[in-house]
Amino acid sequence: MSDGLNEYRTARVAELLADFRTLQYHIAAAPCNPPNMDDYYTEGWAALRQCALDGQHILNCAADVTVPSAAGGPDEQAKAELKQVHLDAYARRHEGQKIYLRQAAAQRWIEWRDQILAGGRPHPGNQAQLRAVDQQLRDELAAITDEFVYADLQASDMSMGRWTAEDPSLRAVQRWLRSRRR
Repeated sequence: MSDGLNEYRTARVAELLADFRTLQYHIAAAPCNPPNMDDYYTEGWAALRQCALDGQHILNCAADVTVPSAAGGPDEQAKAELKQVHLDAYARRHEGQKIYLRQAAAQRWIEWRDQILAGGRPHPGNQAQLRAVDQQLRDELAAITDEFVYADLQASDMSMGRWTAEDPSLRAVQRWLRSRRR
């Protein structure tokens, strides 16, 4: 017998996919190459290029459509399929948010670096400041963990009054992500 929650499951998947789509737009819109190609291999620009690659990868990786046959008829089969799609959408949104936060950190790095350089180029007089913003970027990127992203998205969903009763665990999300690594 059906539990009557497939409507909620469907709505939740739609929310997650809409969130992921929005994240993809932001990820795709971020710059990847510096105006001055001498800066191409600097930490922030390298991070932005990696984010663009990661964003393309999470968009292109195939969905896991293997759903075991569920006993109990079509409603139970729909439930099983929705749960599988829910995990896929949730994990994609999670990874998209992680990429987006990494991009935002790299873009802040660009702003800080531009302020230090003030239209000039790196020189011995600004090396200490540039090293400090490089370290700030490394610290920010290190803070963007799966645990942080998961808790942040969970808090956001709850504050918006979204149905989260069957959201996958962090471990399930991490398993999904590992299964899609290159």
